[in-house]
Amino acid sequence: MLNMKEIMGFLGICRKAGRLLCGHDVVKESIISSKAQLVILSSDASERLEREMRHACTYNGKNIPVLRTAFKMEDFYANIGKKSAVFSITDTGFATKLLQKFGEE
Repeated sequence: MLNMKEIMGFLGICRKAGRLLCGHDVVKESIISSKAQLVILSSDASERLEREMRHACTYNGKNIPVLRTAFKMEDFYANIGKKSAVFSITDTGFATKLLQKFGEE
């Protein structure tokens, strides 16, 4: 079972460290420039957005994990002060730890 408070707290640490980016354009740029280590989607992100991000994360041999969460945009806003459907983590350590928390690695 995912602990939302723990995960949101960890995302807050990522944000304070300057390693959490949010919003379509900023996240897409972080993918293109190979700075993104993990892309996170809210549960209410559109299918089109998810397809676009998954494509960008695998384009030209990239292998950036994409994680669709059970959390809505409102959950992110209430917990970390950012209301967005897509986020990226730009630090390998933070990305690895977050994947572990979601049971993906």
